[in-house]
Amino acid sequence: MVMHQRIEPVAEDVPLVVDLDGTLIKVDSLHEALVQFASRKPLPALHTLLKLRHGRSAFKSAVADHVLPDAETVPVNEAVLEVIKGAKNSGRKVYLATAADRRFAETISAAIGMFDGVFASEGGTNLKGKEKADRLVKEFGANRFDYVGNDAADIPVWQVARKALVCGATQRAMKQFTGELPNVVDFGTREYALKPYLLALRPHQWLKNALVALPVIAAHNFSAPEIITVMLALISFSFGASSIYLINDMIDLPHDRTHPKKRHRVLAAGVMPLSHAAVLLAIIASLSAAAALMLPWAFLAVLITYFGLSISYSVYLKRKLMIDVVALAMLYGIRVLAGAAATAIPLSHWLVGFCFFIFLCLALVKRTTEMIAVSPEVTSNIRGRAYRRSDLQTMTALTAAAGFVAVLVLALYINSPDVLALYRRPELLWGICIVLVYWLGRICLLVGRGEMDEDPVVFAATDRISLLAGTVIVAVFLVAL
Repeated sequence: MVMHQRIEPVAEDVPLVVDLDGTLIKVDSLHEALVQFASRKPLPALHTLLKLRHGRSAFKSAVADHVLPDAETVPVNEAVLEVIKGAKNSGRKVYLATAADRRFAETISAAIGMFDGVFASEGGTNLKGKEKADRLVKEFGANRFDYVGNDAADIPVWQVARKALVCGATQRAMKQFTGELPNVVDFGTREYALKPYLLALRPHQWLKNALVALPVIAAHNFSAPEIITVMLALISFSFGASSIYLINDMIDLPHDRTHPKKRHRVLAAGVMPLSHAAVLLAIIASLSAAAALMLPWAFLAVLITYFGLSISYSVYLKRKLMIDVVALAMLYGIRVLAGAAATAIPLSHWLVGFCFFIFLCLALVKRTTEMIAVSPEVTSNIRGRAYRRSDLQTMTALTAAAGFVAVLVLALYINSPDVLALYRRPELLWGICIVLVYWLGRICLLVGRGEMDEDPVVFAATDRISLLAGTVIVAVFLVAL
């Protein structure tokens, strides 16, 4: 019997095959496409789910009929990109092999511009696991290609590859791979720390939810039951708002990735997978609902209204001229309405009028700041918005007008008979008007100079002068009581 020694292929003759989702790119292209599809065309997206009856490949193809990945902005794994460049420089051929639909794969391949070919799901074949392994063996032969992957589904491919290159797997998964496979090369594990998940909730934005306490403060009702009620409302609204932030970040991924600051958010940067975001969303939405059920039904109704308006804003209203800033002002104001619903304290017309105009001012500040960040060379509509940079002057004027109308409402309230029922020295409240005029004027100037944070509430919470102005307002309020 003649023994034949296996001949190892020369390195230059061995092609490099790279997986797509979670390996070359840090995200799952199908998950992202589904979110974009559902946000733009919810009913057709639901109908597409029926394609799963014909297999995952048919489902992926149906999604690709409507949405393709934004290859120019999708976060790429730099470590994998360096491996690809090294292979190309040494004369090796490089291929992309993925379970994603062929149109997804070819879109990413064209953007990267370094692949010699693409293997992907098509024609009823879901190119994953053993299907992918068989296809690559048929093309190159067993042990005659190197494969870069990240998931347990890649094990059948690694078993027939010359080298198992792993990037983007967790340390736990790496232990499994090294135990089952020879020649494993690890060049970048991925661990899911707690901090990115907390950042995704945007806890710094919870400061806005302190507005639920405004009805209690305005009515000077500081009893223990009212304070406990306000705390429950604050907890419910904070978790509810965070769930909306997650939805908004999921929908806005293509836009966020082109923004100088938002591209660093955990979802936009690919630090947290969309599947994890969906689970986190379900958890915090449940916590919000649980806290709301401990309060009057009117509060739950307001919270549901907030959810509905927020989702409408994220999906549709934020792209409509001026409707977006009015909706933003209403989202601020709903927090005040929620506090009134939780405590059964009626809102005065004065408070409603003041809140609407001050919140409209803050919404205009937010939108104007976004416009200033856009390059002056951009003459068309800002991406994802209905504004042009040429609208800046008008928006700045509207910002100042809304802010000073709010001060006017407060001034009229000070001179009304209603104020005498709550304050012993109402004339001191003019001090609040003076501070607000100063603060709003300063905000308008900072916006014009491009020195304002995108979120005016976060700016006010971190700006020393704004904090001092707030302290003075609180002091005047207490002395006037």
